Amino acid sequence: MSNVPEEHPARLAAKRSMEAVHAKDKDAWIANFADDGVVEDPIGPSVFDPEGKGHRGKAAIAAFWDKLIGPNRVFFDVRESFACGSECANVGTVNTVLPNGAIMIVNGVFTYRVDAHGKVVALRAYWEMAGMKSVSPAK
Repeated sequence: MSNVPEEHPARLAAKRSMEAVHAKDKDAWIANFADDGVVEDPIGPSVFDPEGKGHRGKAAIAAFWDKLIGPNRVFFDVRESFACGSECANVGTVNTVLPNGAIMIVNGVFTYRVDAHGKVVALRAYWEMAGMKSVSPAK
């Protein structure tokens, strides 16, 4: 996100979130959320969230980290960022490197809504499972 201004509270929260994920800093990532925050990644029912209700509250967000972020290396490429009101929408790609070396590539729109204290109340990821690409591990 080096090409966009960073002064907007939601954009700052998005940047903190991505930096914590990249640094594998679970505590910093969870601390970036409001107590009743929610992660919907992707939005709606999926293999990660069969009921499609999201992961609400810090305990559920921590469990999401443990299952989907912690074991992997995650890299973000934000091509565009739009901030207004209490929200920021980032357009880009998330590359997730699995422990076996395979890479999962997701293009989408990733939104962050913050409260008056700059804490994330909603992280919502707009992407489609059918559009996810995978790269086999190097042999």
